[in-house]
Amino acid sequence: MALKAGIVGLPNVGKSTLFNAITQAGAESANYPFCTIDPNVGIVEVPDERLDKLTELVEPKKTVPTAFEFVDIAGLVRGASKGEGLGNKFLAHIREVDAIVHVVRCFEDENITHVDGKIDPISDIQTINLELVLADLDSVEKRIDRSKKNMKGGNKQYAQEVEVLERIKEALYNDMPVRSVELSDEERLIVRDLHLLTMKPVLYAANVSEDGVTEADTNPYVLKVKEFAEAENAVVVPISAKIEADISEMEEEDKAMFLEELGLSESGLNRLIKAAYRLLGLYTYFTAGVQEVRAWTIRKGTKAPGAAGVIHTDFERGFIRAEVVSYEDLVNAGSMNGAKERGQLRLEGKEYVVQDGDVMHFRFNV
Repeated sequence: MALKAGIVGLPNVGKSTLFNAITQAGAESANYPFCTIDPNVGIVEVPDERLDKLTELVEPKKTVPTAFEFVDIAGLVRGASKGEGLGNKFLAHIREVDAIVHVVRCFEDENITHVDGKIDPISDIQTINLELVLADLDSVEKRIDRSKKNMKGGNKQYAQEVEVLERIKEALYNDMPVRSVELSDEERLIVRDLHLLTMKPVLYAANVSEDGVTEADTNPYVLKVKEFAEAENAVVVPISAKIEADISEMEEEDKAMFLEELGLSESGLNRLIKAAYRLLGLYTYFTAGVQEVRAWTIRKGTKAPGAAGVIHTDFERGFIRAEVVSYEDLVNAGSMNGAKERGQLRLEGKEYVVQDGDVMHFRFNV
């Protein structure tokens, strides 16, 4: 399941520095706007202590974590929706992602210029949001015109489409994102192919200084971002992109020691990735055998055949049943046989809704 989060923000807020830390892919980072022209794409492993424990338990030949794709999208500026600063190209890249990680500058540094000449995270957020709203408004208005023409033929489908689009248009005119509009599942299907930017879930990464990482909760800029985010039910993760870039080059032992010295239980990147997972309503299930222990990503609410299909479409097409044990039961039992003896290994059918942490083996026939 290929899931993407697009990293966006104004120029020089720390997007590429954060991206480098996530992927160690070496995206160019410099103190001037538009140093990132094409979106850099990187795959990052999703941290999961359960996978490590299963590896210890099963001792497989290899272990494969689940992964998350991050796209570093070049800096947007005021007027991007009208093509300023190569804006149209960048906005097109955002349409392709599942969620948006909006990096906001929450630190002072006279050596790093700000595109607007001042540090004001709320103004920065509003600048980006406005461009996304304007881009969506353009898409919605074009679709309304087309649907109204099609209505003349008496097709009720287009009348419903216009009604939904008009509601969305009104929200956009009031600078409200599409995600703030209450839509039924049927109505979401109507507008799905528009790939509206402000319909995507957003996570704010509040980029603080190296010195301020342990005091992020009292940082006045971070507090402003949290207040803004709370109004739209968004999540804020304080993070120091510079520190994350530094520790991404360390060995695991040195990294743990460095974090401990800072008084941090885990890296900001781990918190960011986990927050992105929750934002998208994602679960992880596992397959565990001597050949391989592996984590798989599914959406919350996925039934057993759909989970099997993440491994291979044949598994879903020929699904018979799934052998399931919860991660906790398996660890407590010490082995799959132990879980079976305790009656904790279950057989589940097509209607079973997979739970986060399930350890599964699928039976299928094609």
